[in-house]
Amino acid sequence: MIYQHQGLAAGRWSRLSFLEQMANIGSEVERALNWRAKDNAAYSRQAAERALELLDLTLDAVYGPSRLKEIARVREALVDYFIGANQYKSTEASWRKYFASFTYAARRGY
Repeated sequence: MIYQHQGLAAGRWSRLSFLEQMANIGSEVERALNWRAKDNAAYSRQAAERALELLDLTLDAVYGPSRLKEIARVREALVDYFIGANQYKSTEASWRKYFASFTYAARRGY
């Protein structure tokens, strides 16, 4: 597989805390949402694909069934929102709110 985030895929990602990983995923989701708001579907999809790549790296690094289940569900809902028919009825605001808590916690050093 060819990764967009080569350095992270090579092992750097697993050295980040879970909160840092989720905050970085949130940054890519923010980019995807911002490009979507600017009607640039190509850039939005690229950012969403990078977020999915980071989620896959997180799934590979996660220990414990509760986190594994949450990350898998987030991945499923992101695919539904950005690529699918949005059957889960996600909104831009709900994605921003979900990832904002991880960004806040990572910045605070929890």
